[in-house]
Amino acid sequence: MNNLFSNLTPVVKNLLIINVICFIGSAIFDQSTRFFGVYYPDSPFFKVWQIITYMFMHGGFSHIFFNMFSLVMFGPIIEHMLGSKRFLNFYLICGIGALILQYGVQAIEVYQIAGTVRASSLLNFDMLNNRVSSDLQVTQEQFSTLVSIYGTPLVGASGAIYGLLLAFAYLFPNMPLYLFFIPVPIKAKVFIPILILIEIYLGFSSAGGSIAHLAHVGGALFGYVLIKIWGIRKGI
Repeated sequence: MNNLFSNLTPVVKNLLIINVICFIGSAIFDQSTRFFGVYYPDSPFFKVWQIITYMFMHGGFSHIFFNMFSLVMFGPIIEHMLGSKRFLNFYLICGIGALILQYGVQAIEVYQIAGTVRASSLLNFDMLNNRVSSDLQVTQEQFSTLVSIYGTPLVGASGAIYGLLLAFAYLFPNMPLYLFFIPVPIKAKVFIPILILIEIYLGFSSAGGSIAHLAHVGGALFGYVLIKIWGIRKGI
């Protein structure tokens, strides 16, 4: 374990530190998630800096643990290949790409309910804070959907992490992955696409719960596009 952390590359190490600091800060300051998590652009809670800061906020220990574990495991080899500056750009762009796809999905949901992608006139701060409907001409289920979109922040580095996973699978397709819950090694080109397909399924089904699975897919999609644009060659 000591050898693992001593071999961390500069950007991966700094991202790890920033995420841990933000996680501790969010546990101390109750309103930090509302301030730094990202909201739907038409939400009264939306602030422009949230587009970046949401990637450094997490919803719980397991959330940050698995994201940072993936960053530590896959990030250094990709940073070595891309270089530190390009790696940081890759990470941030994948995170923003994840948000773009999530916004697209939310806009479709809002339009289906309100006939417009801007439904803030149907809601107010009291509704969003108390989750109580008034005389809106929508069903309770539709109201709950609007409140969730407008009043629930998106947090986490998962979109950026899925970009890294996609990059790893593309650049090192035949590298075996040894996973503690699977007794045999699995090649990256097999395991990571399966993860992405699962995210797509969960994103279009009720089984996904409140997790923004399609945002994860957006991170992977933007990661693939960047690799192709930059012309990065495959490894082993």
